[in-house]
Amino acid sequence: SKKISDSDIINGIFNGGNERRNAEYKLYNKYNYFIGGATFKHKIDAENASMAYSDAVLTVIEHIVSNRFEGRAELKTYIFQIFNNKCVDALRRLATKEKYMAPIDDILYQLPDAQKNIVADLIQNQDFEQLKQKLSKMGERCQDLLNRWAIGYSDKELALEYGYNTSSVVQTTRL
Repeated sequence: SKKISDSDIINGIFNGGNERRNAEYKLYNKYNYFIGGATFKHKIDAENASMAYSDAVLTVIEHIVSNRFEGRAELKTYIFQIFNNKCVDALRRLATKEKYMAPIDDILYQLPDAQKNIVADLIQNQDFEQLKQKLSKMGERCQDLLNRWAIGYSDKELALEYGYNTSSVVQTTRL
């Protein structure tokens, strides 16, 4: 198969429609081997590495569309740098989450069962409200895709329904 060049990907993204979706898919797949390297280099699990990679791809696409990507480096170098930064961000987030979650778990553990359930429900409701607020800022199609995924539709089913080439494209879109 013919190797896809940086200019093919960039032009495809600019051309929009199915050509853009194809180019995004090719960009995602061209360097997704970075994920395995990150699990080794940064010592993060595959799920967090995959999310960091998807974030990096989305950032690169946005930079291409907004002309922030000036082409001074190859796409591989550009996406690798952004991906590394996203991995470091993921590590920071995980460390912060562990730091702040432990005290909450300790406090809940000390409460009587009835109060424990009430506090846990309050935390869950607050998380749910924050999630609803963030979802409301997304486009209707994105909200629909995420809602269907949340109720059990697979990425493969969503790819068929929304006309994406593969479930990997759905995963990138969802993330």
